[in-house]
Amino acid sequence: MTYHLQDNLFDEDVAQEPIRSGFGRGLKAAGGDNESIVALCADLTDSTKMGDFAEAYPERFIEIGVAEQNLVTVASGLARAGKIPFTSSYAAFSPGRNWEQIRTTIALNNQPVKVIGSHAGVSVGPDGATHQMLEDIALMRVLPNMVVIAPGDSVEAEKATRAIATNDKPSYMRLAREKTPIFSTDESPFEIGQAYVLKEGSDISLLGTGTMSYQLLVAARLLVERGISAEVIHVPTIKPIDETTIMTSVQKTGRVLTAEEAQAAGGFGSAVAEVLSEKMPVPILRVGMQDRFGESGEPDQLLKEFGLTGEAIAEKAYDFVKKVPRYKKGY
Repeated sequence: MTYHLQDNLFDEDVAQEPIRSGFGRGLKAAGGDNESIVALCADLTDSTKMGDFAEAYPERFIEIGVAEQNLVTVASGLARAGKIPFTSSYAAFSPGRNWEQIRTTIALNNQPVKVIGSHAGVSVGPDGATHQMLEDIALMRVLPNMVVIAPGDSVEAEKATRAIATNDKPSYMRLAREKTPIFSTDESPFEIGQAYVLKEGSDISLLGTGTMSYQLLVAARLLVERGISAEVIHVPTIKPIDETTIMTSVQKTGRVLTAEEAQAAGGFGSAVAEVLSEKMPVPILRVGMQDRFGESGEPDQLLKEFGLTGEAIAEKAYDFVKKVPRYKKGY
């Protein structure tokens, strides 16, 4: 499957937009497609980009207020009544504050509520550790019935929003706050449960989700200059994870690096490690937040501080390839 990338990916003037803006467009479009879609927010309508839907369909928008447990519980009741509810808040609050209600009223009852966690990851910036939600991937992927998605850019977020509007499943989507490079195009595919090869390679598989997939493209470009051929796999759907695409890549490269703007423990990298430990025990390096909280700072400073830039990942990948033998069947 051909994945269309932007032409000027590595230029200084590469197009950038907050991923949450794509969600806002997608929700409004989905609302126009289906009158059963309703939206609920916890007093963060502008920040989470739910405002366009609220303005277009005020009779289908509910402002819950600062009451995140109520936010998802009311949404579950609306789903039981035949609606398709989208809820939005900061990820630190939803699922951070209301995980038990999500578990009991949504996941356990298999209600098709769409939980949108905005402002996830350290790139939230100056708001600091309290608002930099890093544990949401781990929290949400362990819930039975729950689909978990982390779009790579705003264009994909719009597609993902429209996709979860029709999947009839409990779904969680994590969104970054700051502007990030747009690497996909309108023609790029998106399907729930599908991962995509952005660049082919033979020495190591670089697997990314959310904002980190662009950083892996940067890393792969730098690795070429050092004689390393890296394959880049974008994994927007963390659950259900695309085992086939991952295994096809790993069988070729024999080494894996995963990257996420979240806790490495229990998150995306752990999901990949679970698959590999059962299917093919290849060497794996998980890049992410290493058992620590974030801190206040500018987004670019924080990504650099925590080793989440393309340059830092390239260094880690280079050392990994040089020190760790390629997996061979029979290890």
